[in-house]
Amino acid sequence: MKRCVVSLRGASQKHGVAAASLQEFNEKAMKQLDVDPTKGPVTLVLAGDGTVIEDEDYFLCLPQDTEFVLLTGNKKWSPCMTDGGTMWMARDSVELDDVDSSNELPKWKVLAAQLRQNLSNIILFSESDFQALIDVETEDLCREIAIPAKKAEMLKDTLQGLLDRREEERQTKELLQLYLKAVNKDGPEAASMDETDSKAVQESSKRTQLCSHVITILKEKTSPYLSLSNQQLEAVCAQDPHALSVDLNQNLEDVHSLQTACREQLQERDEQVQCMISLSHASQAKRQKSALRMEKK
Repeated sequence: MKRCVVSLRGASQKHGVAAASLQEFNEKAMKQLDVDPTKGPVTLVLAGDGTVIEDEDYFLCLPQDTEFVLLTGNKKWSPCMTDGGTMWMARDSVELDDVDSSNELPKWKVLAAQLRQNLSNIILFSESDFQALIDVETEDLCREIAIPAKKAEMLKDTLQGLLDRREEERQTKELLQLYLKAVNKDGPEAASMDETDSKAVQESSKRTQLCSHVITILKEKTSPYLSLSNQQLEAVCAQDPHALSVDLNQNLEDVHSLQTACREQLQERDEQVQCMISLSHASQAKRQKSALRMEKK
């Protein structure tokens, strides 16, 4: 049984309700508040931010003692519902930024709202966005995105892994750049080369620099395609197999296998994004059907 607190819009009196499902909660809440669903539409929303509660799974993910408000007829949620509009400002769910005294939500809540709307939005996030979500308490994150605590932990672990991987790539790139600078400084003998040999060295240098940011990962990782971004995977696939064979000191057969694995990884990631988009559309359709049923009632 989930413990909840419910009230009518604009009323100061609150009622405690315990229910095992969303339907049971709605029935008990309307009975406690003496609301007749046959006289007009009734909408259940979170008291903190006005989120409409229609999904059973989302309801079950909410923590104990969550506060709800019943909106009857054509009434809309607003933060100024009780206590002269000051009570909502004290709620943890509407925290103000330490620096900015405006009514803007914290950055992590904005990001969580985007993920709740469409999980595939995560591919648009920056590293600072990842860190903002990682720093949030798991309980707060699962409440905002409406996912179980275990999945919220998995999401944070995945984001941390991505950050660690990108930091490793940056360090590798810096080391390679230092190495290339050191090689360029030791170039007195290059002046004695003839013109043909000089051009050959320049072409080789350009080719090496083109893939230097991933060359170390390709050499050292057992499954390097898992550690590369989409752009890096595309760069590996676009490389000439013979040139890549020289860079990696591998035979052509192994290089062909590597490029095939990179292409398959790109395709798999694209399929995952399409799958998330499809799931999002299905969820939206479900919410729309539920809204239509509520309107008919």
